[in-house]
Amino acid sequence: MDASLPRRPLLSLSAAVCAVALIGGCTGAGGASRSDFGYGTTASDTSMSDAAARAAARRSGNDLQTDYETVIKDVLPSVVQIEAGDSLGSGVVYDGRGDIVTNAHVIGKHKTFAVTVATGEQPLKAKLVSSYPQQDLAVIKLDEVPKGLKAAVFGDTSKVAVGQIVLAMGSPLGLSSSVTQGIVSAVGRTVSESQAGGGTGATIANMVQTSAAINPGNSGGALVNLNSEVIGIPTLAATDSQMGNSAAPGIGFAIPASMVRTVADQIIKYGKVTDSGRAALGITGRTVLDDNLRPAGVAVVSTKKGGAAADAGIRAGDIITRLGRTPVTTITSLTEAIATNKPGQKSKLTYVRDGAKKTVEITFGEM
Repeated sequence: MDASLPRRPLLSLSAAVCAVALIGGCTGAGGASRSDFGYGTTASDTSMSDAAARAAARRSGNDLQTDYETVIKDVLPSVVQIEAGDSLGSGVVYDGRGDIVTNAHVIGKHKTFAVTVATGEQPLKAKLVSSYPQQDLAVIKLDEVPKGLKAAVFGDTSKVAVGQIVLAMGSPLGLSSSVTQGIVSAVGRTVSESQAGGGTGATIANMVQTSAAINPGNSGGALVNLNSEVIGIPTLAATDSQMGNSAAPGIGFAIPASMVRTVADQIIKYGKVTDSGRAALGITGRTVLDDNLRPAGVAVVSTKKGGAAADAGIRAGDIITRLGRTPVTTITSLTEAIATNKPGQKSKLTYVRDGAKKTVEITFGEM
């Protein structure tokens, strides 16, 4: 599934070349004089110092490689491949009872699945427990739990920090048990998923942005830190409209582990999500355009009785233009603004009725 985002500028080639020259320790023509190395330091001393630094860097690199190998050994056995009809995706073993968490868009409308786990080559049968498209999450359950099935450990979302090294594990393009590497590029992203290609159209808040490659088939897999903890479920890859809507390299998004646990625990216990923790305005609407054919707000088509909008006096025909401090121009921007709130929170809603601008206070309901 893809999230449509603006194109990012590329790092200039000159900056990259300059960086390489600096790392390589290049000097100008004619070599280096004694003074180039600093007062009281000989070229021989510096060479020894450089050699020590390189050795230290190698040791550090070896330690990092060991970390990678350890994490892969710990977590990859908990990542499975899921066949849902003609589609292929990934999942993560949630517990020792055969429950597997994945994306709702991976399973679509299917009820039965073929799951390939790390402990065997033959696919196992699984059934749907419940799907929650509003957060693009679902839980399926193996008919029989194989010996040695290993549940993943889910980490603490509040401890995820920009710059953390992460690994993405899954079955991109059908290549099972694949691993890519990157960092956490940002946290707290609110992203709207396309409905094209089987997407749920969900707007998901607090997503983890990563530079680790996320390709078709990675969806539902694991985004893992170097403590062997799953910090998110890879779900979306950004697209670049200026490149024919092809994937934008290094811009992927994962549903945070906290939300995964919230949804999965309720599905496993109750068979459905009973407390979404997500705010709702209680309307159906559509984007409206101004005289220059630019998006200019959301026209209310209907309101839900007892919903936040209806209780605040909003009615069909009103055009919503702002929620809190966020301008509203499209139904997507309104959905994203709502997603940053919680049920019971209050906010100001600005709308236009019969050409007059009005503002009311609303109290969000729950999705």
